Order: sequence, then structure tokens, then C-alpha cells
Amino acid sequence: MKFNNIKILVFGAVVLFSASGCGNLDDINQEKLGSPENFYADYAAVVNPMKSMQRGLQSDYQLYPNLSADMFSGMFSTATQFNGGKNNMTYFMMDGWNNRIIARQQDIFNYSIVIDAAAKNIYPDVDFTATFAVKKILKVFTAARVSDSHGPVVYSKYETPNANGVTDFDSQQDAYNFFIKDLDAAITNLQKVQNMPANQNEGDRAALKKADLVFGGNIGQWAKFANSLKLRLAMRMSYADPVKSKQYAEEALTSSAGLITDNADNALINVGQSELSFIIYSWGDCLIGAPLMAYMNGYDDPRLSAYAIPATDGQVQGKYIGVRQGIDLLNGKTTYGGFSQPQAKSANGDYFSGTNGKLKLFTAAEAWFLKAEAALRGYAGAGDIQVNYENGVKQSFGEWGKTADVTTYLSNTSATEAAYVDPKNASNNINLGDAQLSTITIAWNNGDSTERKLERIITQKWLSLYPNGPEAWAEQRRTGYPILFKIRQNDSGGLISTDAMIRRIPFTNDTKTSLYNYQQAVQLLGGGADNGGTKLWWDKK
Repeated sequence: MKFNNIKILVFGAVVLFSASGCGNLDDINQEKLGSPENFYADYAAVVNPMKSMQRGLQSDYQLYPNLSADMFSGMFSTATQFNGGKNNMTYFMMDGWNNRIIARQQDIFNYSIVIDAAAKNIYPDVDFTATFAVKKILKVFTAARVSDSHGPVVYSKYETPNANGVTDFDSQQDAYNFFIKDLDAAITNLQKVQNMPANQNEGDRAALKKADLVFGGNIGQWAKFANSLKLRLAMRMSYADPVKSKQYAEEALTSSAGLITDNADNALINVGQSELSFIIYSWGDCLIGAPLMAYMNGYDDPRLSAYAIPATDGQVQGKYIGVRQGIDLLNGKTTYGGFSQPQAKSANGDYFSGTNGKLKLFTAAEAWFLKAEAALRGYAGAGDIQVNYENGVKQSFGEWGKTADVTTYLSNTSATEAAYVDPKNASNNINLGDAQLSTITIAWNNGDSTERKLERIITQKWLSLYPNGPEAWAEQRRTGYPILFKIRQNDSGGLISTDAMIRRIPFTNDTKTSLYNYQQAVQLLGGGADNGGTKLWWDKK
């Protein structure tokens, strides 16, 4: 296989080692693989690339997802006038930003190949069943994010190019089925090792414990995460393939692996320094989104102080106010830089910490909201809709240390999203009665229509997903909820509808000129053009 524009020095080092024998250990990249004396005992040739796979999910975070999915989700915004104020936020797609989506996938998948080579050539007598299962889950998670951005994705054929060296894409529909299949295999293998006596697969367990930045080597928690991810993907298919959505969701709901239904099992990568720590607090390039603040202000949401910092601008000092996306920023940071900054002060630490940050992959709240929607759709094993919905809110409040306030919140029958007032430019205001403001309330109401129940579930799910912009944006596109503010400055040249909003991120020039089969990818878009207005396969509502 030929990799394009990817440096895989570790892979080369492993091949060199396997070809040359132990005498060439000094030639191996020690930072990645470990010192010769602990090379075998610490399984460093597997452990360190595994850590790199996990940490790679936040690499180049500003370019992806912060300046794309995070912004499109309504959770974040910016006062920085990138490219003269004409950029992703105004639907002028920035090729040099958006190329990081596939680049990060290539890095992570290449580390997977490094691990395979190390296991084969350096540790041939070690059975890495559980470690490889975790690696498979990380690949699915990564590729699903790529697919939810672009649509077609190079996944099943990543290591098998055609005879001419060109690598084909999977359609998003095929990719999702491959993801489910691989998650099932990972769950089976994790449970196999979990059920072994503790003195079996000791090398596998030891390697995973050292490599695991999420669960510290807890195999059962990884199985829960894989099964929860399966439920997420199954529900994503609900409009595009309701039959398989139901099948896969019901399998996940009844699986012996269980789901992440308690915050103790939340999937958070311990990344050390969160890249958002300097993007927000040093560079000032990221502010909180206006829709997020409008909902939380309207609901008098106790999580507000965990999500955002009060504004410092003299006109709104002490208030929680976000910046509306896709507007004329006037003088940029001079005008809007004093609006509320994002933060993420959870009960389990500061996700945006500069020293002990965490990247949110999946939490208990999401599982309960997925179950609520599954129950709404009549899926077997989903349980009671209201119980699931309220448990989702309760788990989210627990995640953010606001448990004492949840009963009052859930009993609120009247609060709705607040109007948005921009003191810098009244033309950006969203006044009461505007269709861009939701009228959905908090308390569960069995008498509501099915669609209104769905809006309530997804709106609260969206609030709980913070700061997971990619997942929030995907669910908003799939369901239409929560209702978000539309951009006011559309620089797409007619390619993206202001009313329909952006539906995907186009492929970039790096992909068009690579050994990926770009023309085939365009055909797999189902007749749509390669632009931000074309819907993805699962975007069928």
C-alpha cells in the first residue's frame, strides 16, 4: 500500500527491526517504541502507537472539528475573522482546513498498521486479542467521524488498493454496515478475553493496560463502549434504513456487553493538554455558540456555569451570551471578543485543562437518550420512553456536578429557548416568535405528538453532548433538532442553502489529487455534487 503525504517512521522502524534482528534496536524510534532494555517487557512497540491512535483524535483540533463540526453544531462560534471573514462559518469551504479530516484518519489507520507489524515481527508469541479489539473500535470511531463529515469513506479497502495503486471508497451505507460488523467482532473478542482466567492472555492484558488512555485496560468497559457505539450508529440509520436500524439497535439493547448507562463508564480520552485550552484561552479563537446559550438561558439550565464563562464585554458583562455563526463580525475580536468563552468543568475534572484534559467520546447521557428515541420508534428492549429521557437528563446533570438541581429542571413545563439579542448589531437578533427559536419545553408530556417528543429528546440530548460537536452536528442534520439559528452571510455561491443549512463537508484537493479514487467517491454520493449542500446517505428526513 502506498500512503500519501503521511510520515510513518515508526512503521519503517518496525520493518527494519524485523528484517535486521535485535542488533538494530538502536535504529528504532525510541520515542515511539521505548528503550531497548524495556522493549519486550513493556510491549512498547504496540503500546505507544496505540496511545498515538487515541491522542490523534484531538490532533489539529482547531481545523477539525473546531472550525467545522463544532461551529455547525451550534455549540461553538468565533470572533476571529479568518480569511477576511469569509470561511467555513459563512459556508465558504476552506480547503486547507477541511483536509485534516482525512489526514487524521490516515495517521490513525497507519498507526494501526504499525501495531500489526510490531505484533507479528516483534511479539509473535503474544496473543493481542483484546488489544486488537480496542484498536478496531478506535478505527470504527475514527472512520465514522470521517463518513459523517464527507459521506463515502476509505475503510474496508484501506490496505487493499487496486492493481493500479488507487484505493476505492466505501459508500456510507456500506461503511456503516462494515462498522457494525467490526464492532460485533470487537465485542466478541473482548468478552472472550474477559471470560478467560486472569492468568491467561497476560501479555495482552498488560499491553492494553499500558496503552489504554480511556479505561485503563478495563476490557468490560471497552465492550460497553463498542456496544454503545453500535447503538449510536444504528440510530443514525433510522431514516435511511429503518429495518437494519431496528435490527442493530435491538441487538445492542439486548447485548450481554451492556451499554454505558452510568457516568462511571463514560468514554473520555485522557489527552493531557487539551488543544482547546490554547485555542480558547491563549488564541481567543473560539467562543460559545449563540444557540447553545439561548437554550440554556431560556431553560435557566444549571449546567450553564459549567459550559461557559460570563461575558466580559461592557455591554453584556456578567451575562452568558454567545456569538451567532455566519454573521458579519464587524471588527472581529474587538467587537465580539468579550462575549462568553466556552469551558467544560465537569464533576470529573476540566475537559479543557491544559494539563489534564479529556476528549469526550461517549457518555451515559447519550445512551439513555438513544434508548429514549429507540423506545419512541418501538424498538424492542428499549424500555420506557419517559424513564429513558429523564435518566438522560439526570446522567448529564451528574456528569457536570449539578445533580441537586435535576428534579426542579425536569418538572419545568413552561420554559423555552430564549430570544437572542446582539448588542453589537440588531440585525442579528432572533426575537420571540421567530421560527428559528424552538418552543419545546423540558418536562416530559405523554400527550405530545411523536414529532414533538422527538424534538424534546434530541434537544436535551444535544445539550448533554457538549462539547462533542461532531456528534451534535450529525444528530442535528439527521433529525432537524435542535432548531438552530441560520447564518446571515452565505458565501457558498449558491451551493449551500441558507435555510437547509450545511449538510456535509466537501472532499478537498488533497483527496482529489491522491491515490484515493475520488471520482468513485463522487459517484457514491448518490447523484449529488461534491459540495456542502449534498445530503449524506443517512440524511433522509
